[in-house]
Amino acid sequence: MLTEIDHVAIAVHDLDAAIAWYRDALGAEVEHRETAEHDGVEEAMLAVADSYVQLIAATRDDSPVAKFLQKRGEGLHHIGYRVDDCAAALERMVQAGATPIDKAPRPGSRNTTIAFVHPKGAFGTLIELVQEAERVGSGA
Repeated sequence: MLTEIDHVAIAVHDLDAAIAWYRDALGAEVEHRETAEHDGVEEAMLAVADSYVQLIAATRDDSPVAKFLQKRGEGLHHIGYRVDDCAAALERMVQAGATPIDKAPRPGSRNTTIAFVHPKGAFGTLIELVQEAERVGSGA
């Protein structure tokens, strides 16, 4: 069901400062940057081989990322697993006892289809299922 790790998401207070640090310390460059107003988050995707480090910052005080930062501070937020069929993967996880945050897949950044699964029932890890329409920058 899982095809690979799509991304590891890190919540940060200052997206530009985090981007600069990853560039200076690790040589990582932004491949994609987007604001998702619906989720109250701005993201920067830094390519690492065929996966990403996703830096996320809140754009609203009431967003889930803002609440995470207030409660836990900066750090690992979630892991995104690439799947071929987001709906089927979500259904399988729910049948195995996972608690869905998204009741059905929805549009995500980079022209993806996504669904989140609550850490409760997933061994304490917030999971994002990611189905790609096509890989950004792949020429596909």
